[in-house]
Amino acid sequence: MLILACGGMALCGAAHAAGAQEPAPAQAVTTPTAFELQLFYADRTWNWDDGAAYFAQDRKMRAFTSKSDSTSVAEGTWHLSNDGKVCMDLVWRSTASAATPVRTCFSHRVQNGTVQQRRDPDGRWYSFKHASEDPADELKKIEAGDTRDADYEKARKLVDSKS
Repeated sequence: MLILACGGMALCGAAHAAGAQEPAPAQAVTTPTAFELQLFYADRTWNWDDGAAYFAQDRKMRAFTSKSDSTSVAEGTWHLSNDGKVCMDLVWRSTASAATPVRTCFSHRVQNGTVQQRRDPDGRWYSFKHASEDPADELKKIEAGDTRDADYEKARKLVDSKS
């Protein structure tokens, strides 16, 4: 019995060694579900170089940008789909222009354990979240909670005063 077990192990080891010499097949690209995307966005703030956006649990959303020549605020909703998309329907107002509705969508995919993102319809795919933590991940810019509420309110008051 012991000889059979050892022989089986030797065959398994030989097969594994032979398989190790062959290149690994590329992993298929998959799409995260709406539930999986919700874990990235719901009740979180996405920080940008010049502002931020807050994705509330109830699918309401608000955002702001503040540049040297203008400040903008937006309110609206965000939506998820099972084809890997998050879309934001916001009405932007600024110190320089009237209210403008804008729909912005981002697609997500998973390839080789890394979640990638791109702005639709034809943006370039970039790393959103690596399988192992990476300081360059876009997800690092997304914090739990409404962390920029005071900045949003300051921007909103400035825009409202110019209306």
